[in-house]
Amino acid sequence: MGWRDRGVEIKTPEQLLLMRRAGLVVGATLQLLSESVRPGMTTGELDAIAEDSIRSRGAVPSFLGYQGFPGSICASVNEEVVHGIPGDRVLAEGDLVSIDCGAIVEGFHGDAALSVVVGGAPSAADAELLRITQESMWRGIAAARDGGRVTDIGHAVESYVRSQDATGTALGIVEDYVGHGIGTEMHLPPNVPNYGKPGRGPRLVPGLALAVEPMLTAGDPETDILEDEWTVVTADGARAAHFEHTFVLTEHGHWVLTALDGGEERLTALGATFGPLAD
Repeated sequence: MGWRDRGVEIKTPEQLLLMRRAGLVVGATLQLLSESVRPGMTTGELDAIAEDSIRSRGAVPSFLGYQGFPGSICASVNEEVVHGIPGDRVLAEGDLVSIDCGAIVEGFHGDAALSVVVGGAPSAADAELLRITQESMWRGIAAARDGGRVTDIGHAVESYVRSQDATGTALGIVEDYVGHGIGTEMHLPPNVPNYGKPGRGPRLVPGLALAVEPMLTAGDPETDILEDEWTVVTADGARAAHFEHTFVLTEHGHWVLTALDGGEERLTALGATFGPLAD
């Protein structure tokens, strides 16, 4: 390890390349799942596809067995925000499913999530929920700068979400569940909230890998946990969306470890510097 201070890991270039390998497994698996999901299949079938994808690529699922979690993915449907347990729930056309996936390669983790609408085209409301959630994640990542602070990310997420209120889409930002550091463990310091004032928290430096994961709701952002002690749902039953990527600042710029293109397209469009390491 490059160095570790109070649990905050700073990775060496060699370690970041291992994280990139894990991230590519996650990215490819999520792409496969988004292409595979269809009405009539169960969330358990999605989980089986994910586990096979992860293991066939030489990795190990991060989630399976984590604090007793029974799946290789989290599959959260409609009002479920995060941590949905995959099982015998049958997906119907129009369901909004959020899929969270993690993989380990040689002791290093990748973690990402996406949300999709099952079957045909999403409703206008769902389309906006998905668009704003995903865009807010990218705005948060692009706001990271060498020498900046962790809360710069959450401030950018919140600022973008609130900027969309004027369009008639006022969404709730879930505050109880946040992004996190990642590396030799799936969850490491520091926390990465999706709200708040900028200029606070640990300093952003090359080698600090973070998972940015806004969770937005179409109603009130308050949440409850179901009796399974895992599944987080919106208290008012409103739909929720969740997007996540693992990224790092290198000496050259931003690198999104779980994006198949490294984040080049979206980062460039937002004026951030794309700075991958050479394989």
